[in-house]
Amino acid sequence: MTQIIRYDEREELIQKVAAKISSALITALDGRETITFAVPGGTTPGPILEKLSEFYLDWARVNVILGDERWVPHSHERSNTRLIMKTLFKNEAKKARFIPMYADFASPEEGILHINKDIEPTLPLSVALLGMGADMHTASLFPGSKNLRLALSKDAPNVIAVSAPGIPEPRVSLTARVLNASQEKHLVFFGVDKK
Repeated sequence: MTQIIRYDEREELIQKVAAKISSALITALDGRETITFAVPGGTTPGPILEKLSEFYLDWARVNVILGDERWVPHSHERSNTRLIMKTLFKNEAKKARFIPMYADFASPEEGILHINKDIEPTLPLSVALLGMGADMHTASLFPGSKNLRLALSKDAPNVIAVSAPGIPEPRVSLTARVLNASQEKHLVFFGVDKK
């Protein structure tokens, strides 16, 4: 069932979405050894993840993966990994296990098999938190991107290399098949340009 909740204030969105995600993670952990939580980069989700990091749950049983990543080292200022380490991996959530979507290969196409080897055993996703760009992309599933048709297909691989006009660096992204298979999905966006 799709439920749309509108929040008028950013702070209310941060507090309530963090609480909903925490509850979803706790429910998903019931009866399972481990679960997988997909998280986005971006400006809107950052404060939500920071708030979520304060919640008490069995974080040691939570695998965290990114919905997408720029093909840059983790220390790069545009790395989603760098952002997640600053926002989510602190407080209680520092006990979670991070599964990176970047490896030291020249291109995403060269690194995909290595990345998928780590991601495959953690699927399906239990909870996915997704953001949305002003161009309506989620993860790195950009309108007009080179591999979009494959990324949206029911036979898509788990992870795909992405390049598109207007994005400065290549990326890797979970595909729509993987994101849609998540037991619970939360799409969060804020701002007049995204209504």
